[in-house]
Amino acid sequence: MSDPLIVDPPKPLPQPGVAARLRNYFLTGLIVAGPVAVTAWITWSFIKWVDGLVAPLIPPALRPDAYSPVPIPGTGLVIAFVGLTLLGFLTANLVGRTLLGWGESLLSRMPVVRPIYKAMKQIFETLFSKTGSSFRKVALVEFPAPGMWSLVFLSQSPSDEIATRLPGKAHVSAFMPCTPNPTTGFFFYVPVEDLIELDVTVEQAMTLLISAGMVQPQQAAQEKLATLAANARAAQAARDRTIAPAK
Repeated sequence: MSDPLIVDPPKPLPQPGVAARLRNYFLTGLIVAGPVAVTAWITWSFIKWVDGLVAPLIPPALRPDAYSPVPIPGTGLVIAFVGLTLLGFLTANLVGRTLLGWGESLLSRMPVVRPIYKAMKQIFETLFSKTGSSFRKVALVEFPAPGMWSLVFLSQSPSDEIATRLPGKAHVSAFMPCTPNPTTGFFFYVPVEDLIELDVTVEQAMTLLISAGMVQPQQAAQEKLATLAANARAAQAARDRTIAPAK
């Protein structure tokens, strides 16, 4: 009979086999390389897309590729950036504003082009203007059935023409993106009292939608705090080693 006061030592945990270790190494490498590869592919695709749009507008004699034995990617992106910057500079002065007003008056006389241009101008002014009302808040709305909630992005209140015809109390513009492609979705006006505003950023909500719920906002915050704590512990250990007396 064994003595009840004597505690048996803990049994050692079984070591993973070679196949399990190789699988763990592969998954770790995939987690590290996957986001880098996808980011590089998206960036490269965007550069090639801009180059393809700008290259036909440049005379062949002025293209950098004409004087290089290999293609130079990104030249179209640089030229587009410089050209848009110069266009903005010229538009800021009196002559540029006059030409811009003349061009807009010309477009406003075209029956088919006029509504398209006005809609695109309002969208770009809203997205890129410093005073524009782009998506700044994230909320929950009960959709598509009672007890089921979906994420929406809130922008601004409806205009007086629309607000006077909406029943009930105050409304707000809401955009409900689809998962995992947030570029499509539903736009509607929803009563403010039917919304539950969230204390998360638009970027965190986009990550939640694209990952289909696999990456939660608090999980990203916890990972950030864990990284900061690990860095602080490493810095403290380095300081302790520096001030420790030599034996």
